[in-house]
Amino acid sequence: MQTVITLQCMLQSTQYRFVITLLLCVASISCSSTDEGDDTPFTPTPQVEDTQGTTDGETDTSQYAPIDFSNWKVTLAVDENNNGSPDEYQPAQLVDFGYQNIEAITPFMYDDIEDTSLVFHVYPASSTANSSYSRTELRELINPSNSRENWTLAQGGILSGSLKMEDISQDGNSSNDYHRTIVMQVHGIISEEDMETHGFSSNNGPPLLKMYWKDGYIWSHKKSLVDESTEGDALLETSSDTWEDIKDNMGYVGFEPFSLSITASDARLEIQLNDQSPLIYEDVSLEKWPFENYFKAGNYLTSTDAQAFATLKYYNIEVTH
Repeated sequence: MQTVITLQCMLQSTQYRFVITLLLCVASISCSSTDEGDDTPFTPTPQVEDTQGTTDGETDTSQYAPIDFSNWKVTLAVDENNNGSPDEYQPAQLVDFGYQNIEAITPFMYDDIEDTSLVFHVYPASSTANSSYSRTELRELINPSNSRENWTLAQGGILSGSLKMEDISQDGNSSNDYHRTIVMQVHGIISEEDMETHGFSSNNGPPLLKMYWKDGYIWSHKKSLVDESTEGDALLETSSDTWEDIKDNMGYVGFEPFSLSITASDARLEIQLNDQSPLIYEDVSLEKWPFENYFKAGNYLTSTDAQAFATLKYYNIEVTH
């Protein structure tokens, strides 16, 4: 009788081992399967963690970049609501970590708790009416409920931030090693007064200043008059026949963190990169600049290549007026 019981146990043990082995094989095959021919743009995995709840009911903010969204809206690279324009989210939706709970935002703007940064990711998808390029970019709203309320150079303002190019696609269609992206802007906008006076259908003005990351160098593109004798209403022309870019290479940062600030004041722009001597513009074009302005910060990829992308990190962003 003891021999029969022992034999039965051995058989049962063998069956169990066979079943377990079979399940492990199936799991291995399932996990190793891949999809061939995936041509979708690169999208990083957000390094986020659900830490909203703490023992005292307070949000643990130490893991997140100290960025106040009270006066920023964000424009994304996609048009999920199919209204013909890139999706935008207003300050009220972003503040108090609200952006973390909006599913459409998280592939493009998210926290990396490993280095306390806010990540801006972008690839060519949906573009704005006045551009063929996509962006994940913050737009300043000095009045969160009225985007037509902006500031003049005489009123001035300062935009500063610490940031880093994390990753960007290589450019195989030009002499550049990588694609390029705009990380900060002072953007012009036609005032409400001029809109009413001239009956303009659009209030879009040219960007007064664009700060580019190009192959690891920070470049300043500043608008200047093609003809410095231009006067009056002709100054409100936004085409390249009236305003052109002058370009200055401010130095190399590569893929390392750097600090950048823009100080705008009456007929003057001062740009500071790290601790080097500032780049200062003071000229007749700034004296005649007829537009109001707003700051922008983020990741504005200037490529339409299908596989282009850029991933930029901000450790802080501050604006003062």
